Amino acid sequence: MLDILKSVAIDTQYIESAGANGNDTGDLMTTVNTIINVALGVIGLVAVVMIIMGGLNYTTSAGDAAKVKKAKDTIMYGVIGLVVALLAFAIVNFVLTNVFN
Repeated sequence: MLDILKSVAIDTQYIESAGANGNDTGDLMTTVNTIINVALGVIGLVAVVMIIMGGLNYTTSAGDAAKVKKAKDTIMYGVIGLVVALLAFAIVNFVLTNVFN
């Protein structure tokens, strides 16, 4: 996540310097990559929050079978979402690197 924020900060500086010179020479790959990485970072963050919420619900279920099942499902779907976000991140970076280089 920190790498994404650094990338966004660097890209923002690049865009501001290009705009200040009057030249709009933004690199399409960099822009698309930044947008996709930020979106996938947010999705990953939501998945981690869902895992934490599922863990809290599991801890506070007090042995109620319905609450335990709901908590386990929340954790499972959070993990699946996190795996999908990580795979999407890897696939998008692989494709963008190979297409634009």
